[in-house]
Amino acid sequence: MANETPKPTIAHIEIPAEHVRETGTFYQDVFGWKLAVNEEHNYITFQTDGGLRGGFADPSEPAYKPDRLLVYLATDDIDASLATIEAHGGTIVHSKAEIPGVGVWAIFADPAGNHLGLFTPYNR
Repeated sequence: MANETPKPTIAHIEIPAEHVRETGTFYQDVFGWKLAVNEEHNYITFQTDGGLRGGFADPSEPAYKPDRLLVYLATDDIDASLATIEAHGGTIVHSKAEIPGVGVWAIFADPAGNHLGLFTPYNR
């Protein structure tokens, strides 16, 4: 993979929301998104009829801002992707972390300052 150009797809998006439950309900009511609540982390996940998955994240977390939609790119090798990002002038905003039983994720900033996430599921 070292010489190949990554070809990521969008895996997950996060929409910053100070009131995640109310915001989730808005999208459920407006677009029919299916919701799942994670009380422990003040986080609501959603899935659209088209299969897009995402969540509503508390903007008090450092990686999130109320005006920033966070898109996650799927990658088969998150470590290699992070190394490639840094080698090309990007910075790691949140180092690789695990979602137990689901996969690993990280957040980076491109050279222009845009934040994007990476996600590698365990069951790929």
